Amino acid sequence: MPTSADFQDRMLSLGLARVSEAAALASASLIGKGDEKAADQAAVNAMRTQLNMLDIAGVVVIGEGERDEAPMLYIGEEVGTGNGPGVDIALDPLEGTTLTAKDMPNALTVIAMGPRGSMLHAPDTYMDKLAIGPGYATDVVTLDMRPAERVKALAAAKGCAVADITVCILERPRHEEMIAEVRATGAAIRLITDGDVAGVMHCADPQTGIDMYMGAGGAPEGVLAAAALKCMGGQMYGRLLFRNDDERGRASKAGITDFDRIYTRDEMVTEDVIFAATGVTGGTILPGVKREPGWMTTETLIMRSKTGSVRRINYRTPVAKD
Repeated sequence: MPTSADFQDRMLSLGLARVSEAAALASASLIGKGDEKAADQAAVNAMRTQLNMLDIAGVVVIGEGERDEAPMLYIGEEVGTGNGPGVDIALDPLEGTTLTAKDMPNALTVIAMGPRGSMLHAPDTYMDKLAIGPGYATDVVTLDMRPAERVKALAAAKGCAVADITVCILERPRHEEMIAEVRATGAAIRLITDGDVAGVMHCADPQTGIDMYMGAGGAPEGVLAAAALKCMGGQMYGRLLFRNDDERGRASKAGITDFDRIYTRDEMVTEDVIFAATGVTGGTILPGVKREPGWMTTETLIMRSKTGSVRRINYRTPVAKD
């Protein structure tokens, strides 16, 4: 039985970058074309093909949905050649399908990999999320605080005025009260329409100007975001939110028994992981796919939590003429 010692993250990182690149390149022709499903399917197909070339015994733990709902890269699907370490894989072949279809910023292809059993099998429900960047004491902000309390506590820890704090929140009707409360403190808010993996990553990248992320979004994306922060540094908390008994049943099926538990970053991702993301449309994290006659160019972010290393890989490849 493979163990975490068999997980050669350095050797696998370049292969993971190729997986992410392939998905971005496949979806690039559908940027701005208004077809979310086609863009997502193109990314799924390319990512699956590349994953099956890797010498791993991989299992998708965060994927496109349950087996009956997703023909490819469904939760529980086995990928890779089978000749290699057992690994957990969390992926979103196209994080921001709407962003891609409308040619809006920050669409990414995203994938994380860790030793078998290292990632929370989050069901397809919502998760209440809270994240900040590195350099702060543990629990300086918590999910049990009101949004305004979080802002004030982070400002005190940062040694700045509340007005100097910027919070990233997904623009949804469910967040209207949260947005109003945060604005009442004097803090700024950067609203995003989609893509909360990138939203969480923003708070660990000082160049984005984001200090904190909060709000409810997809639980699977929460695990992907936790994998990114494990590499980048920072704190993250997540609590599953259930709207009905069917969603509770999904959680039970995934092995979750405490429905009120608050998960930390290191409880969502328990061992060292590698993480790759490739820009599809240009944004604050990565530039988008660049198309020119006969060529396509991508930029991929590849990170290893074991070493804290961050690489950016530019890949220029020829394309067949129409």
